[in-house]
Amino acid sequence: KRMNKKWFIGAGAAKSGLTKKDSKTALDAVFDTITEALANKDSVAFIGFGTFSTASREARTTKVPGTDRTVNVPATTVAKFKVGKALKEAIANAK
Repeated sequence: KRMNKKWFIGAGAAKSGLTKKDSKTALDAVFDTITEALANKDSVAFIGFGTFSTASREARTTKVPGTDRTVNVPATTVAKFKVGKALKEAIANAK
C-alpha cells in the first residue's frame, strides 16, 4: 500500500485534531524547511526518526547495461535519509 500526500494530511489531521487545511499548511512548511536546509547543504535530524542530509557524488563514466556504450555521469549532490533507531525498531516489530 502506498500513502500519498492527501491521505497523509488526512491521517495527520485525525491524529492531531487540526483541520485538514491546517495540517496541509503545517506539512508544507515542514517540507519547505527540510528542502531549504538540504539546499544549503545542512542536515535535518529528528532524534529516533532519522536524519536528512546531502552527499556529493563525483563525476564518473559508466557502462549502459546490455551494450558496450559508455556514458559520462556529471558530478551532483543528492539527498540522503538515514533511519533512526526508534523508526527502525518500529518497522522491524510491525505485524
